[in-house]
Amino acid sequence: MKPRSKRLILLGSAVALLVGAVALVLTAFQQNLVFFHTPTEVAAGKAPVERVFRIGGLVEEGSIARNDDGYTVRFAITDTAQVIPVTYRGSLPSMFQEGKGAVVQGKLTSDGLFVATEVLAKHDENYMPVEAQYALDKAHQANQTVQY
Repeated sequence: MKPRSKRLILLGSAVALLVGAVALVLTAFQQNLVFFHTPTEVAAGKAPVERVFRIGGLVEEGSIARNDDGYTVRFAITDTAQVIPVTYRGSLPSMFQEGKGAVVQGKLTSDGLFVATEVLAKHDENYMPVEAQYALDKAHQANQTVQY
């Protein structure tokens, strides 16, 4: 085989390996990408069904209910404009309370129930995720505009 043919085969193999590696990285990145949505966006149908994403807002007052097994909890997340029912199986963070900020990660079922796999609660009086605070402020402004 001529040296030129060997170089072309080697170059072609290197390009094929590089394309394969980039494809694997992009696939892994896409599978691990988690988006944030507000309760208003979820209620409007802008959130994916049966795909993992995060939803944040306030835990609605009077919405926390524990099942008889003591391990499953039902509650609702609100941005003061819309309310999304959530179910979670596991132990909740100690700072998780009604009327306080929370971000939950999980999947939205086709019947509108959000099945959480992770619950994050704020850790002090001044903390709220930027996206959740923005969503609450935006929903609060929309409610004030409607009330005029």
